[in-house]
Amino acid sequence: MSGTAGQNVLKVAREICPATTRSLLSEWALLLDVRESHQVEVFAFDVPEILLVPMSELEQRWSEVPRGREAIVVCDVGVRSLKATYYLQYHGYTQVSSIGGGIVKWARKGFPVNGQQPPASVSAAGCCSSASENATASAESCCG
Repeated sequence: MSGTAGQNVLKVAREICPATTRSLLSEWALLLDVRESHQVEVFAFDVPEILLVPMSELEQRWSEVPRGREAIVVCDVGVRSLKATYYLQYHGYTQVSSIGGGIVKWARKGFPVNGQQPPASVSAAGCCSSASENATASAESCCG
């Protein structure tokens, strides 16, 4: 058996959809935005509580993310947030997930945002299939 004693073994990061995110935010979860400040100034979530820790600063500031509370990581389309989710898991966070499709998918679902939406060329590829895009809003996740 190969491997190093004490080596961290990471679970597959959990990706959730905007509908699930919105439900979790109403239950005291924290939204962690890892986009850069200039991106947030142009287009941002309109939610009561959000923590901005840009990906470029995550290595120095990861300990600012509270433990014992669900942290939902977000970026534009879900790539950086997924990396940040793994980074936090590596540092022992167990209640962390990423929004598949990012703020782009959040906005396309009609959830509240402030500012100018990104150009249509930005894809909201994420965990939800096109079939679930047409599903009526419900408390269930569209990610299955």
